[in-house]
Amino acid sequence: MYSVRGRGAARLAAAALVSGLVMAGAIATAGPALADDGAPGTGGVTAKLGGMTDRDDVEIAEKNGEKWGVKGGLFKMQVEGGGTLQTYCIDLRTPAKHDFDYKEVGWDESSLHNNDNAGKILWILENGYPKLSAEELGKKLDVDLSKNEAAAATQAAIWTLSDNVTATPKSPDAQKLTEQLLKDAVKLEEPKASLSLSPSSVAGKAGDRIGPITVSTNAQIAKLTTAPGTPDGVKIVDKDGKPVTEAKNGDQVYFDVAAGTADGTAGLTAEATTNVSLGRAFVSIDGPSQTLILAGSSESTVNAQASATWAKKGAVPAVTVAKDCAKGGLEVIASNKGDEAWTFDLKGTSYTIAAGETKTIAVPLAEDEAYKFTITGPNGFEETFEGVLDCKTATPGPKPSETPTTEPSTEPSPSTTAPTTGDTTGGTTGSTTTGGGDLAETGSSNATPMIAGIAAALVVIGGGAVFFLRKKKTAGA
Repeated sequence: MYSVRGRGAARLAAAALVSGLVMAGAIATAGPALADDGAPGTGGVTAKLGGMTDRDDVEIAEKNGEKWGVKGGLFKMQVEGGGTLQTYCIDLRTPAKHDFDYKEVGWDESSLHNNDNAGKILWILENGYPKLSAEELGKKLDVDLSKNEAAAATQAAIWTLSDNVTATPKSPDAQKLTEQLLKDAVKLEEPKASLSLSPSSVAGKAGDRIGPITVSTNAQIAKLTTAPGTPDGVKIVDKDGKPVTEAKNGDQVYFDVAAGTADGTAGLTAEATTNVSLGRAFVSIDGPSQTLILAGSSESTVNAQASATWAKKGAVPAVTVAKDCAKGGLEVIASNKGDEAWTFDLKGTSYTIAAGETKTIAVPLAEDEAYKFTITGPNGFEETFEGVLDCKTATPGPKPSETPTTEPSTEPSPSTTAPTTGDTTGGTTGSTTTGGGDLAETGSSNATPMIAGIAAALVVIGGGAVFFLRKKKTAGA
């Protein structure tokens, strides 16, 4: 495994817990199957993390004086359904994982929820690379910038604000860009979601319009369709009861369930093609991995889902779940639109929702804790929510000699110098963790070649090497 700093070991342990889990907030009900990211307002882009594109050396100086080196720059992500994204890291000390799926979220569901500099990071994205070309940025500063230098400079400015470090590009010209971006940055307002439906779960009775569900999007139009298996007599309508197949930002839509329709469920899917707004946060839904922030987007396919449940009598439940980073856990919102009470179990505790009542339940979780729970109700109602709480940037931790874990890397990193401490204004680029190719280079070390050499020597020694490594790891734990 990657050697990581601070809470990295906890992240990797959590990753083992959630291996095999499906996308955060999978929802299963009697009737059409839906996917839900677990938030009251669901939707947006899902994308797979690839490698780095433009990148260069950056020195990190911790507040305690320790220095270490990384590669900083742009990640490329492939959007599910079509399109590509470019992102920077906003969680320096946490390794990123190749091929992990990520979900677009608001700042309140990421490590930016309590970062006063989040708006300044957005300004840097709007005024740095790749929003402006390396040539344009170079002309502003009267220097000759390459794409790699521009990317590293922009990433360094972002890390300074996201991770409370001093990040300095190796290139003197790139240093000028980092300094200028930080000097000029002002706070901007959080960008809008690419597409969201809120709430993601509604309930009612046959013969009524069930909702409303609010459409939020930066696209001009979102197309609306019912999920396969939706019963006859159920359609999507606007506030006046007119059937609709598309909606724009701010529109409210409803499930219109004809009187006499048998008890059941239906799903709604909204889809749009748009450029995702710069500054949207992206968090892993496959397990712990560093949080990213959007720096560029092609036209991408985005979607959102919502569901409705109805019954003639008895309890008629609806449930949404949101990450509450401010409180360190989940917020479960359970409502009952029926005429009888509904009782369900949640993580070993029984809750009763009276007829017509909505109740908010706080579920505390530790940072990086994996969660998975199922809420059930009458008429086959069943919703399962699962994922990982990831709300904080990792903090400085032990030096690598104290955490001697390793993971095979996809590509060696150039620097092999030892960590340094002291003056934070310049000098040596050190290493604190073992390399992991492109992805490990934003938040891990450049010591891979040295480690590879040591490993080769140990292999020559023979079987005793295995015992030596295990003993050393135990001693350093």
